[in-house]
Amino acid sequence: MQPIAGERDRYNGLTRAESTLPSSAYWDIETYQRDLDAIWYRSWLLVCREADLAQPLSFRTFRIGTQEIVVLRDETGELRAFHNTCRHRGSQLCQESEGRLKARLITCPYHAWSYSLRGELVRVPSKALPDGFDKADHPLYRVALSVWRGFVFVNLQEDAAGSAETSFDPASGGLANWPLETLVTGHVLRKVMNCNWKIFWENFNECLHCPGVHKDLSRLVPIYGRGLMGRHDDPEWSRHADNDAPEFSGGLRAGAQTWSRDGQAHGGPVFGGLTPAERAAGQTYATNLPSMFVVGHVDYVRTVRLVPLGPEQTELVAEWLFAPEALDATDIDNIVAFGKQVLEEDAAVCEVNQKGLRSMRHVAGVLMPEEYDLFRFHNWVRERHAAVSPKP
Repeated sequence: MQPIAGERDRYNGLTRAESTLPSSAYWDIETYQRDLDAIWYRSWLLVCREADLAQPLSFRTFRIGTQEIVVLRDETGELRAFHNTCRHRGSQLCQESEGRLKARLITCPYHAWSYSLRGELVRVPSKALPDGFDKADHPLYRVALSVWRGFVFVNLQEDAAGSAETSFDPASGGLANWPLETLVTGHVLRKVMNCNWKIFWENFNECLHCPGVHKDLSRLVPIYGRGLMGRHDDPEWSRHADNDAPEFSGGLRAGAQTWSRDGQAHGGPVFGGLTPAERAAGQTYATNLPSMFVVGHVDYVRTVRLVPLGPEQTELVAEWLFAPEALDATDIDNIVAFGKQVLEEDAAVCEVNQKGLRSMRHVAGVLMPEEYDLFRFHNWVRERHAAVSPKP
């Protein structure tokens, strides 16, 4: 998350001490359920890329909290999403995590009720049907689906509003100049972190930890080495307002081009449509809470997707996306190794954070001025909890 529009010409930092969320918010089972009900079951969530379901009849299943859904491409090429639940007695329909349907039907493995790929109930094998039973009254439970730039999002709310595009943080960067739709996956990292999902986002939203946790990244992005995310995080930023050195302005160190072990691009073609400012920045983030962020670099794109597994466990799935010709012609190890290092460092320190939160004395923490985006995030969580809380 970045400073909100209209405030980029002044100090970003908090001017008074603010309390964090209560410590129990990171381990209490009831609070975790409220997170699911108020946030995860009501938000647009990244599940996969369109390319993961390229062929008609291909499907993938996903679990979000206690809810399991199936996303598929029907025989006409349209993407659809449903709860992975039979309308008969609630059996699971698709048992594998991904695959290709053998027919243009979804057939329950229990009692063989069959549905079209549009979700209509088309066959019930019972010898007779009850009076008044109409198959049209028993379609699969539909799930709202939205595609943004080749990324597939779902929303479990029955009357889901908006779209994946409108749910991005308006203060985060734009990626209009990156060819997201045509990129292909070069590497995938899956990791289970022993921490609450909110701790990962808190870590993402500050760089006070960068000098101690991300030593190589801090050398690549010198302003991170100062514990800052941007120029206006420094209370004395105006003293250096005309200094474009990366330790004050942001961006990569002199001579570096991208996030990699040596700071150099992969050797293949870089993205041609980027502006000079986008090239100089070195990284452009777009954030869609609570499930994902995507980062554009000059020669590749990274995505990180989160899935809560419990109060103190979160799955992270990261993908490195490249132009097809780059994968054919270059070695991407230099890039992937560096990105994995940064994510592993983040995961490790998030787990350290989680371990300390059960102290009976630690009711809540306090935010420092540089943690202004944590304050924004905490208020985002509070507002969503309040929106679904019973009225007195």
